[in-house]
Amino acid sequence: MTRDTLRRRSAITAEVRAFFTEGGYLETETPLLAPGLIPESAIEVFQTRYRNPYRRGRDLFLIPSPELWMKRLIAAGWGDIFQISRAFRNAESLGGLHNPEFTILEYYTLGADYLASIEVTEELFRRLLSRGHSTLPDPAPLSPPFRRMTMAEAFREFAGFDLAPCGTGELTEQARKLGIRTGEADDWETAFNRIFVDRVEPALPRDRPLVLLDYPREVRCLAREIPGTPWRERWELYLGGIETANCFSEETDPEKVAAYFRVEEELKARSLTPHPPDRRFLSLYRDGFPSCSGVAVGFDRLVMAFLGIPRIQGVILFPFSDILEE
Repeated sequence: MTRDTLRRRSAITAEVRAFFTEGGYLETETPLLAPGLIPESAIEVFQTRYRNPYRRGRDLFLIPSPELWMKRLIAAGWGDIFQISRAFRNAESLGGLHNPEFTILEYYTLGADYLASIEVTEELFRRLLSRGHSTLPDPAPLSPPFRRMTMAEAFREFAGFDLAPCGTGELTEQARKLGIRTGEADDWETAFNRIFVDRVEPALPRDRPLVLLDYPREVRCLAREIPGTPWRERWELYLGGIETANCFSEETDPEKVAAYFRVEEELKARSLTPHPPDRRFLSLYRDGFPSCSGVAVGFDRLVMAFLGIPRIQGVILFPFSDILEE
């Protein structure tokens, strides 16, 4: 990372803060350590231990997202909030798109759904472009309005079949027809991910920002289901083919949140670093969690896109890959 890149990154950070503050969002600063987390079986975490000569020690975990703490504030009535925070994910690859310690921009809009959050994100991009924060000679790959494509449309166009009616067996068979290796123990989500990563994601349009929306209900997450359909109110934003943001219409049903915890806890128990779930998180939903939509943006990838830098090592100081070589 050069000094000029750091200066430009700092300017983008300041502009993002100004955008949300002027829009009535309250900036929060929440802990990086937690004794329990939201169980996510696909994410490996970093573990440490608190030691004190006068009280019992306790295992703690570096957060993979500030969601855990920010939703406590939402439940307490704090309104629209945002945060630019450090986050941590263990067992990440050290290629050009990942670093185990990274920066995340997360914002929650009360009374909004996932479609309204697209508009908020488009306005953020317009602000950054209008203030001269992109160094790209052609701003089209960053310019709103974002292209929108449903997951069903993407599978029909790039994998050649209709995703909606496929059970596990049918999905596994479609993968085999495409020449994608599958495992006997593959469940629906695993088979879906194999096809998506191999055929769909590499073929997504790159000429302007792409919102890939309406994710399958079988892909477990805390996004609200679209009634009467096999889809959830979720989107991911791709910039130049790189997944950069993730958005939900947040689930508010306490029974569905508890069911998600049960399944993810069972799967998480098989991981390398099992950790206790945050039981207080479940209590946030018992008395009525506010309707809202949340967006999590990989801030380092956002900076990469606006500055035309192809590797994450070019937009962060002291990348982990360099630290390991010291």
